[in-house]
Amino acid sequence: MEYKGRYKAFDPAQIKTYPLRERTNKVKFEDLLEPDVISEMTFSVPEEVENNIDKLAREIISARENKRPVLLFTGAHLIKNGLGKLLADLVRRGLLTMVSGNGATSIHDFELGLVGETSEYVPQALEKGQFGMAYEFNYINAALMVGNGLKLGYGESVGRMICDEAFRAKVEMTLGLKKSSLAFAYPEVSVQAVCYEHNIPMTIHAGIGTDVMDQHLYFDGEAKGGCSGRDFLIYTHEVSGLSKGGVILNVGSAVTGPEVFLKAASMTGNTGQKPGRIITADFDLRPYNPDTFADENAVGYYYRDQKSIVTRIPRAYGGRGFYIEGNQKQTFPLLYKKLVQL
Repeated sequence: MEYKGRYKAFDPAQIKTYPLRERTNKVKFEDLLEPDVISEMTFSVPEEVENNIDKLAREIISARENKRPVLLFTGAHLIKNGLGKLLADLVRRGLLTMVSGNGATSIHDFELGLVGETSEYVPQALEKGQFGMAYEFNYINAALMVGNGLKLGYGESVGRMICDEAFRAKVEMTLGLKKSSLAFAYPEVSVQAVCYEHNIPMTIHAGIGTDVMDQHLYFDGEAKGGCSGRDFLIYTHEVSGLSKGGVILNVGSAVTGPEVFLKAASMTGNTGQKPGRIITADFDLRPYNPDTFADENAVGYYYRDQKSIVTRIPRAYGGRGFYIEGNQKQTFPLLYKKLVQL
């Protein structure tokens, strides 16, 4: 990426990379939770939490039966914790009409699709100067460069790279790789690929300098920003479909998910398409104490997910908010189980 200003800029051509397959990962393919085992599993959650998950599942089923949107925004840990197959299956079943995440969500999903492993062991890599330095992150950078040239979105570009041989050939050409050298070993586990195959948007809301792919020679801020910016407009279009109701799920995203939805809802309201009687749900570990939301001296004042997703937004639009407190390794599979049983 070229710079012609007055300051000195780091030259990423100095970066030394290594193959992703040589990296030590904490999450292996066999750690991924399979949808077909969920029905036999039991989950350790308080009765109140299970009751709320049951009510939420029924709201999701009702929304889809009435052709209303169900939008899910997730932080990276849902994928990183091995729950991506459940998310992909909900897409296949038509229970989600859009999936969204941040840059790390896309990266973990990409890694699983490429090599079937993810979750780099950071302390070991950091002390060696190798954190985030696997060469294959350039595949995402090149996909965004190609996608930006075609005026595509971020999740769409990565999903298309995984699914579309002709698009993948353009990525290879951008990187100077041999034809057909870029191969995904496990494309079926990639949520981005499944969304692309089923024509369901997966929008990625990324920052600059926030993701390991930004450390590499082929990082292009214009391409990343352009594709992610289009994803925000795709996201906002889907939010405009909530005027007659629907469901918003926020799973493990403390800031980005709530803030993106807040802005999108404001935009659609400004154009006469404000959400109406929506159901919202926030999945997180922290205790829920709405009495602290108005006190700037209390930590609860700064919990954007609880404050916006569970209270402020549903109240503004005549809806209802759920707070699902607990480890998402328990709460999200339980939601999946109830959804497929209804």
